[in-house]
Amino acid sequence: MNFSEARTEIQLLLSRVRPSELPKLLDWMRNSEELDDVVVDNQKVILQSISEDLRTSLPLDAMLPCETTAVHKTQQQSRPTVHVDAFLYDEQQLELLCEEGRMSRFYCLSCGSYRTSSLDFISHSFSIDELQFLFQNILPDLTGRLLLDVGSRLGAVLYGGYLYSSAARLVGVEITEEFVRLQNATVEKYGFSDRIQDVLVENADVLVMNNVFEYFMEPSNQIKAWRFIIHHFRKKGSLLVTVPSLQESLSALQEMLQPGWVEEVPLDHDVYLGRDDPDALRQIHLYRVI
Repeated sequence: MNFSEARTEIQLLLSRVRPSELPKLLDWMRNSEELDDVVVDNQKVILQSISEDLRTSLPLDAMLPCETTAVHKTQQQSRPTVHVDAFLYDEQQLELLCEEGRMSRFYCLSCGSYRTSSLDFISHSFSIDELQFLFQNILPDLTGRLLLDVGSRLGAVLYGGYLYSSAARLVGVEITEEFVRLQNATVEKYGFSDRIQDVLVENADVLVMNNVFEYFMEPSNQIKAWRFIIHHFRKKGSLLVTVPSLQESLSALQEMLQPGWVEEVPLDHDVYLGRDDPDALRQIHLYRVI
């Protein structure tokens, strides 16, 4: 049912209500918390629909042939690691893939034996649960603000921000043409173009960086990118969301966090219940430009 059909159905329903009861119903619709769960569920359903659309356009590991650097760095991990995009595949879908034999959680320590060990999974996207946690528990009210997602990839942060926040503008920076095409198609299909736009880094109120450089750039280029961000993202009070922490990202490059740029904002990761993997939430860090 589209918007026009839903509006007609609601109008028809209201026309059947006894006049004496109509004010009570309208007041309930405006103010009752009973509708909150329905609205939240609808937002999640939209994200799940977007996820389903994108799965049909991407290989199982959601990695493109041009992402040779990311593939190489994944293969260099100390333990066997595979990319499973958390926006595309939640825990239930992952379990189904394993049951179908299309994916495995384990690798063989010696071929032909029963000696196996768990694979490590890595994702370059936030899951739907993580997006909900980010916009409903970590970030403040974003009314009138601009959010910039560096390395926006599939656009998950943009879609989550559109549905879970009141940000005035949501902008994705992505250099891979195929991902840009997928983002644009999704924005057009779901009618998000009124708030998802282009903008300069300097004007951003919120900057989101989820594993944005580590797997996609050589160290020398990572350092240049970080120095660009530190130099240009300077608006006092602006918020920076990172996975992993700044300290972890920069120390791996033997780069010092510039004093007087940002301060870390403590987070209560336990406030969000109903999450099977709280460790994933603890990887999210929030900083404020000072």
